[in-house]
Amino acid sequence: MNRFRQTGAAVLAALTTLVAWPAAAQTPPSPAPIRIGLIAPLTGPSSDFGKPVLHGAQMAADEINAAGGYLGRPIELVVHDDKGQPDVGRAASQAMVESGVLAAIGFCNTGVALKSIDLFQQARVPLLVPCSAGAPVTRQYPAPESYVFRNAPSDAIQAPFVVNDLIRRGWTRVAIFADKTAYGESGLRDVEAAMATHQLKPVHVERFDLGVKDLSAGLQKARQAGANVVFSYTVGPENATIALGRQAIGWDVPQVGGWTLSFPFFIAGSGSAAEGALMAQSFIAEPSNERRAAFLATYARKHQGPPPVPMAAAQSYDAMYLLTYAIFAVRGKLDGPAIKQALENLPRTYYGVVATYDRPFTPDDKEAVTSNMLIMGQVRKGKVTFAYPEDARRNLFVQRKR
Repeated sequence: MNRFRQTGAAVLAALTTLVAWPAAAQTPPSPAPIRIGLIAPLTGPSSDFGKPVLHGAQMAADEINAAGGYLGRPIELVVHDDKGQPDVGRAASQAMVESGVLAAIGFCNTGVALKSIDLFQQARVPLLVPCSAGAPVTRQYPAPESYVFRNAPSDAIQAPFVVNDLIRRGWTRVAIFADKTAYGESGLRDVEAAMATHQLKPVHVERFDLGVKDLSAGLQKARQAGANVVFSYTVGPENATIALGRQAIGWDVPQVGGWTLSFPFFIAGSGSAAEGALMAQSFIAEPSNERRAAFLATYARKHQGPPPVPMAAAQSYDAMYLLTYAIFAVRGKLDGPAIKQALENLPRTYYGVVATYDRPFTPDDKEAVTSNMLIMGQVRKGKVTFAYPEDARRNLFVQRKR
């Protein structure tokens, strides 16, 4: 076992000791597992980032269980496939909540999340979102009351981060291509708001339905409007439609966006048209330090290769550990409200893959990721790497929330 995993096991063992001593004179805890829900698109067009969410969380659960679980009780994932469809996601969420899970990890698609969040809130089941980036996801309830936490970078920070990079590069005539889902709608608003801070407006805005196969007409309009960059806000296959459309009409302008430009459906689906695309990232799959090297090596060993969407896998892995740290911090009855309070007041720092989590949440702040944790990724030779050498150097040090 490498030193990273030994450290994680040692922390969990120490936590077990701290929690166990007042219970020594009480009835031994039930051997029943700690049931944590997990919901993600495991099939369908969003499965390329849904499956890594499952793999990351399960990998962390396996490590936690190998270290003794919670007072001998193993972590058990209760897995549901939302297929990337809001109605399916709501039905699965209802079943999950009714099954009695203590907490949940989930959602990749903003529209699916927004359709189901109220179920977790009403049941007082803490929900940790490691994937869905839509800004509205954590804004449905006043922060002190909300049971919805997120350890993925919100579009509210991704959009300004990318816009600032466009300004740095001199790409100020922006065409925005956004799908008509809740993700595309909120992303469009975030990009327009970020541009407005620089007294800029998009030269063209194109909206489209999921599944669209041809956007050449919209691309021609953007070209005629004088755009010198395309900012896309959609999930995966449609990003490839944009890239291939640019290539087909011979329009050589860069394509930029949020983290979805790092997905296989875009990179593999676009081929050479994906080359040079830029996107916001919280984690790039390069073994830049011991924590990340250990995570990537273990993932590759378990799944016969690297994570197809490294951010999704790493953030889900960290989410499972954050929930576990919160569970160990509970004194008294172990239930949803107690876990919520523990997440808002984590007493121990978790040294994660994406970040070092030192008080990642408070009663008034349910976002664990801040803009200083972001780096700019770029597609080169079919893989995502660092756009800037300084980001590669900075990535040697795991960032903390600011």
